[in-house]
Amino acid sequence: MSDVALFTWDEMPKEDLSPLISRRLVTGDRMMLAHVYLKKGSIVPQHQHDNEQITYILEGALRFFIGRNGEKVVDVHAGQVLHIPSNVWHKAEALEDTLDVDVFSPPRQDWLDGSDAYLRG
Repeated sequence: MSDVALFTWDEMPKEDLSPLISRRLVTGDRMMLAHVYLKKGSIVPQHQHDNEQITYILEGALRFFIGRNGEKVVDVHAGQVLHIPSNVWHKAEALEDTLDVDVFSPPRQDWLDGSDAYLRG
């Protein structure tokens, strides 16, 4: 039988990536779940990754710029979910203080090993 693990978000360490963005991670063998905390005005720079992504906004709102040139703009508010397929270019801006849940499959190796320089600073 596989090991089962229970996590409590408020008891987990929060990783500060910048003065405006922090996160908590839960990682399994084939998926990753993250709480991402973004202050109003923070920017997640344009990037792409092989990982399929689902973003669920619990509080606040994010504006996504989809495509290499940000040609599609999608505002995602509390209670809404955005699916981003593998290798799709995207950028995000926090329209309000925001808590989002990101699910990645497979897990983001750059988030695990700290090589996600685009988010840090």
